[in-house]
Amino acid sequence: MSETRLIGWPLVDLCRAPNGPRDRQLLMGEAVAVRGHRDGWAEVTAQRDGYPGFVPDAALTGGRMTHWVCARATHLYPAPDFKSRERAMLSLGTRLEVRGETDRFAKTPHGYAPRAHLAPLDVPETDPVAVAERLLGTPYLWGGNSALGIDCSGLVQVACLACALPCPGDSAEQEVALGYPLSEDAPLQRGDLLFWRGHVAWVVDPDTLIHANVHHMAVAYEPLPDAIARIEAQGDGPVTARKRLKAAA
Repeated sequence: MSETRLIGWPLVDLCRAPNGPRDRQLLMGEAVAVRGHRDGWAEVTAQRDGYPGFVPDAALTGGRMTHWVCARATHLYPAPDFKSRERAMLSLGTRLEVRGETDRFAKTPHGYAPRAHLAPLDVPETDPVAVAERLLGTPYLWGGNSALGIDCSGLVQVACLACALPCPGDSAEQEVALGYPLSEDAPLQRGDLLFWRGHVAWVVDPDTLIHANVHHMAVAYEPLPDAIARIEAQGDGPVTARKRLKAAA
């Protein structure tokens, strides 16, 4: 029987085994089902997408999340004072329990966060590309899910979840689960997704993509025809799917 807990650290690797390689990352406030414990590590399944792995026992906590970080990043402070020394940096997508508010700050169990960087969890975003664009310039990091580093599927997932659209963690599963297929001659529009073998990108407009990619080692814009030609030339093949997201119910 599993127990539901929350991530209490700003960012933690979801590892394949205790002290093993990173598969994905989890942010503060994300829920996990704990299936067991081993040598100071918890075997968990991420509630957001069913991704299994291990996190340190010390990274787990309890609570009730009410808000999320809607800015690219923010800081936690020990007091409602911008001149106080920050305690931690929090990434876009972090979830927090707000227990009170001042003019500029929200009080949480971990400290004070700027109100301007938070939004209620029950008010989803409507444009996933706009969410992805907040991470423009973020360094590429395989398995990354944060403003400190992110990969192609992480960029798709954080944008979808902000818009209340369920989303798997890996691009292969995203290709199957997200939206509905478009024909090769269908005009592309903002919010569509292009998939390759092992890669995914957002369509910003009919001529432009935004994606986290190794070529730029960052989240970057790229002309759509240039990206298609470059990816095929480097040996990763043609586009395997063009998908359009379904609106949230």
